[in-house]
Amino acid sequence: MSLISIYQVLVRLFGNNVTSPVFNGSREENGVGKMSAFTPHVLKQIREMGFTHIWYTGLIEHARCTADLEYGLQGGNPRIIKGRAGSPYAITDYYDIDPDIAVSIPDRQAEFDDLVRRTHEAGLKMVIDFVPNHVARQYHSDVRPETDFGRNDHPEWHFSPLNDFYYTGEQLHLPECSGTRIDGVKAADYEENPAKVTGNDQFSAWPSVNDWYETVKLNYGVDYQNNRNCQFEPHPVVWQKMTDILCYWAARGVDAFRCDMAEMVPVEFWEFAIAEVKKKYSDIQFIAEIYGPAAYKDYIYRGGFDYLYDKVGLYDTLRGIICNGEPASNLTRCWQNLDGIDSRMLRFLENHDEQRIASRFFAGNPRKAIPAMIVAATLNQGAVMVYFGQEVGEPADGATGFSGDDGRTTIFDYSNVPEFQKWYNGGQADGALLSTDECELRDFYCNLLRLASTERCFTEGRFYDLMWANNGTLDASKIYAYLRHVGTEAMLVVVNFDQQNAKDFQLRIPDHAFGTMGVPTNGKVSLKAVLGQAPDKNIDVQQIIDKGIDICLQPRSGVIYSIKV
Repeated sequence: MSLISIYQVLVRLFGNNVTSPVFNGSREENGVGKMSAFTPHVLKQIREMGFTHIWYTGLIEHARCTADLEYGLQGGNPRIIKGRAGSPYAITDYYDIDPDIAVSIPDRQAEFDDLVRRTHEAGLKMVIDFVPNHVARQYHSDVRPETDFGRNDHPEWHFSPLNDFYYTGEQLHLPECSGTRIDGVKAADYEENPAKVTGNDQFSAWPSVNDWYETVKLNYGVDYQNNRNCQFEPHPVVWQKMTDILCYWAARGVDAFRCDMAEMVPVEFWEFAIAEVKKKYSDIQFIAEIYGPAAYKDYIYRGGFDYLYDKVGLYDTLRGIICNGEPASNLTRCWQNLDGIDSRMLRFLENHDEQRIASRFFAGNPRKAIPAMIVAATLNQGAVMVYFGQEVGEPADGATGFSGDDGRTTIFDYSNVPEFQKWYNGGQADGALLSTDECELRDFYCNLLRLASTERCFTEGRFYDLMWANNGTLDASKIYAYLRHVGTEAMLVVVNFDQQNAKDFQLRIPDHAFGTMGVPTNGKVSLKAVLGQAPDKNIDVQQIIDKGIDICLQPRSGVIYSIKV
């Protein structure tokens, strides 16, 4: 058994070597990454960092302004596309691969199959997005046109379990600023009458620029305008269409699905679909993007999800500690609130939706998050995720096009990830262009992730919070400490969130903890630092119980001790 550790990459940006992209630039001006960028050598380097899975974001064909007319591919209408490259979450064909990321557009399906093979040969499992809640306004499958949504709809009905979409009854009125000009040319207007409901549940024909106006919501049988009345029997046709899509990609070698905005789709669908997929592919895994803690257990025990986003919980708490001076002791509340489902959570500090740690909107310095990353990787048996570039301190500076200067790496534009490019180095993946500080940061991530993904105490061990046993003896506003243990072996994790001050204190491990581990209190244990700088120790167990272990932590740092009898 090993920790699930996921490396998220945006394929369009990952292998792009252009170093000076222009604002709102075209594919030809700014370049675009390809599936071929993930060579055996590159994938080996990712695996050796300690990752077990790679989440390829943006593989499935989605709305884009770019045309490839020689292959019969029209560009989409800029009025209903965010950015020139478009959002990976405005799918135009669930059964096809995005043409931008193929070296040879006619061979893009074969290139995907080669990517699956290379990924598995590198010892990694493949994760892709499943976007069940919404599709692009101009959805049309070239691969399986018979599966298109809305073919048999009755648009005069606002809601019907027989319809694939919801309808407003009025003509669509797009926000004035939505993609009106590309290269100074006014985009053709887009007509839709009656308007379909947006992906973010705006039941109006007048979506705002802040709505998901480029997408339309799929109908799973919930009548949102009639007290959320549910009509699930017989199953709405969308249920089987979406289940077939999951089975299609599972059959092609996908190992896991990250399910976009999973809680916007009724749990009853997941209960049906995940069970159907796992009948055929028992090892397939499902990860839910979910933000409502009240629904967590329902989506695990009824829906069948393997992992859930730990965003409204651990992420928000860690960010509050780093940025707002909230007490480190709030971390205890995080695991307590989960009520036993800690091992089913996916923990992270960055992803494509969140701001980069190194941006001025978050910490401004990637090292400020070192203690938070230690916690995210070792708190319990759940999964951990890193967004490409995080490990070298990518700050996502500046606006790139549709994506403003907001501390996020764009998902809408043809652009690059400058600090990550230094590691990728044109495909060498040797980090030759990284600074000394960036190399040290990446080494920290590598050492932490390797430890977390291989050490039994972390992959299998139980969690024991030490804060209660040190009440009043350490600075709980800045220090957090806990054990992970299996049998009589343990890992002691202690972190210091203070950005300026070192911390010297004595950390007690209570006799209850040693009893829980089955360690006799009349013997000795050895402590060896396996992460961080700290001297090795041999200490009487009773001394640890009575007086504690001398701990010295530098600012924004942490140490992990291996404890053995």
